[in-house]
Amino acid sequence: MHKPIAEVINLIPDSSQQLRGISADQARTQMLSADPKQFGESVAGSYALVARDGQRVVLARSLDRPMRYFLAKVIDGPLLIVAERIDQIRDWLLAKGMAAQFHPTYTRMVPAFHCTEIALVGCPDPNPVYQRFFDPPRGTLPADIALLGHVYVGALLAEVREWLASVPAQEPLGVLFSGGIDSGAVLLALHQALLDSGQSPARLKAFTLRAGNSDDAPQAQQFLAKTGLQMLWEPIEVAPETLDPLAAVALIEDYKPLDVECATVLSALLAEIRQRYPEWRQLIDGDGGDENLKDYPLEVDGELTIRSVVNNSLLYQEGWGVDAIKHSLTYSGGYSRACVRGRAPLQRFGFDGYSPFTAPGVMAAAEAIPFDELTKGSVERLYALKGEIVASGFVQHLGFEFPVFPKRRFQHGATNSAVFQSRFAYDELDYRAHLLRRFAA
Repeated sequence: MHKPIAEVINLIPDSSQQLRGISADQARTQMLSADPKQFGESVAGSYALVARDGQRVVLARSLDRPMRYFLAKVIDGPLLIVAERIDQIRDWLLAKGMAAQFHPTYTRMVPAFHCTEIALVGCPDPNPVYQRFFDPPRGTLPADIALLGHVYVGALLAEVREWLASVPAQEPLGVLFSGGIDSGAVLLALHQALLDSGQSPARLKAFTLRAGNSDDAPQAQQFLAKTGLQMLWEPIEVAPETLDPLAAVALIEDYKPLDVECATVLSALLAEIRQRYPEWRQLIDGDGGDENLKDYPLEVDGELTIRSVVNNSLLYQEGWGVDAIKHSLTYSGGYSRACVRGRAPLQRFGFDGYSPFTAPGVMAAAEAIPFDELTKGSVERLYALKGEIVASGFVQHLGFEFPVFPKRRFQHGATNSAVFQSRFAYDELDYRAHLLRRFAA
């Protein structure tokens, strides 16, 4: 006989939800409605929610934060455990004397922008049903750089204004700033939002990491000099020896090298900010901007071509999709997986993080860009688009030139090649083995 669910253990507190214009209970009611798109249109902000109606359980999360679940077996029926982290699930099972049921690969990540419905009716457990609630139309705007810049930057400015209105006016604001396109756009948007709302830009700082000699620090200085915002800059110096990728593996519970590297340098930056400012909470970054405007070097991933990138909706945000063979049930795909590289370090050091590029309104503006028509198969054109679109948008909205520098990853710009090679002398297999050993302990 199949028994209905015995219990749902939700380890994600409502206090962690950062919803705008809707309560957690109202959002849960929308999740259980017959039309998941109604939920997508009603909810805004950062969330990871569980809703239940009898044996039907629905899970949903925003792109910027993880949400995992695990099905355990008890005499009374299936038991569903929901948490942000794998180790939270393990620790709960351990405390209940159920550790023998656990393995990290048995945990599942809820894919972003889907209502994940689990009908908990016993053994064997049925696969969940995924219902998409965010599906922006692709390539609907004309191939006009000026118009595209106006729409995309306009969406960014609107999102930042809305977020700022939700933050207590007395709290200081920090931007994790490299001088690149995304962090530069966030800094300028937030500075303008403060002015527009009559608040002092003195609340704002631009934090730039420097672990030894690096390229980001002089780039950040140039950006701020060209935009007249030098007074916002605060460089953060850390010793290269503090970069610990194996600690980052444990922190993000993942083994992909690019994400491990990013989490490593971010952790070093956050640790120093926390030491300087014990009460600071709000940090803003540009994560997700590369995904929106498809600005990743194709040669890094051998299976990607320009055709696959420009013709697959939300490819960098979600990977190949929940119905694809290469979709990871344990980790999800794309930025839906990689969001942990920022979320986990921010939580570790007690910060509230935010990136406007992960907001649906900004992502929808990006998806409307006709990438195929603009690039016509040219990889070089694809790489150039981001700078052209963002720079054009800021000229139109704010009336001044936006500095554009060559693309550089955060972990590369924060230090130099010699330090990078010495501190990150591992490959993916090393990281994966280290993670498995941690859960075997």
